[in-house]
Amino acid sequence: MIDSVPMTRAGYNKIKAEIERLEKEMNICTEKIAEAREEGDLKENAEYHAQRENQGMIAAKIAQHRDKIARASIIDRSTLPKDEVVFGCTVTVEDVAYGDEEQFTLVGAGEDDVNAGKILVTSPFGRGLIGKKVGETAEVDVPAGKLKFKILKIEFLD
Repeated sequence: MIDSVPMTRAGYNKIKAEIERLEKEMNICTEKIAEAREEGDLKENAEYHAQRENQGMIAAKIAQHRDKIARASIIDRSTLPKDEVVFGCTVTVEDVAYGDEEQFTLVGAGEDDVNAGKILVTSPFGRGLIGKKVGETAEVDVPAGKLKFKILKIEFLD
């Protein structure tokens, strides 16, 4: 079964732009490999080996992004419920164990930024919050056990 990757149109476009940028970088890398090849003995050619390694990393990133695009499911947030935690909402939670309040926005591929509080809706934490309503408690499985978060507020900020 192929899991779809939920995202907004903006996230989709961001990933497409990143693929284009990486493809240009790949072309430059290919040119540098050709130049390094012309220098002769490849066994002791550090530039050649470095560019080949770089080429492999770029190819892997391109493949990863293309996979996301191939499985993309563009979400129309206007059709989603407004009274529960869903894709695109900003949710304020309270850590039941420590009493700390935190705010997260559930986003799709290409828009995640943990430092800005934007987490993937497909992450274990995001999946644990989905479908919960204000006042309910979400349990999130982590390697150390279960974390519990009380849903305090659900907003749609944009």
